[in-house]
Amino acid sequence: MSQQAAERITVYADYVCPFCYLGRQSLDQYQDERDEELEIDWHPFDLRSGKRGPDGEIDHSVDDGKDEEYFEQAKENVRRLQEKYDAEMELELSRDIDSLNAQVASYHVKGNYDYDQWLEFDEAIYAALWQDGRDIGEPDVLADIAEDVGLDSEEIRDAIDDDGLRDELTQQFSVAQQQGVTGVPTFAYEGYAARGAVPPEQLRRLVEGE
Repeated sequence: MSQQAAERITVYADYVCPFCYLGRQSLDQYQDERDEELEIDWHPFDLRSGKRGPDGEIDHSVDDGKDEEYFEQAKENVRRLQEKYDAEMELELSRDIDSLNAQVASYHVKGNYDYDQWLEFDEAIYAALWQDGRDIGEPDVLADIAEDVGLDSEEIRDAIDDDGLRDELTQQFSVAQQQGVTGVPTFAYEGYAARGAVPPEQLRRLVEGE
């Protein structure tokens, strides 16, 4: 199917969000039910922005209102959805990993390669973190992932270091917030939206109205 003709679902997501990974497992299951391809129009969202210090490192002393009880509940929800979607996961949460470099790299690939190449890279980033427990904030890890899917690892390193690309990405984060996106994953289709790692049948209703 040509890129122009393919139906598209908009997905706001951050790689370090376990529910974004699980939401993609649900979306994959819905895709398997469909006769025609449903392309993903990925829009980046930065969950770590409020905790990233001036040096670019995550400052864990920043109070974001999430206590240990919150994280225990999140883990419970992750385990429940992992079982429901039969998802392979090495990690339940990724509190110490920053996805900004991964989002910069993915944004570069999305803008310069065809859809299938971006999708393979995108899925490989999710798998590296959630299935293999790798730190996708590390340029070396992202370069390895790029090479594994047939992309130029040095090009990805250059993209990560591109301040102009980072500025563009920051603007994309702002646009998402201006459009009312307050959490991820958020799936949007023709003016309607579903938030969270919703089941395949809810994604079907969102897209097909059934």
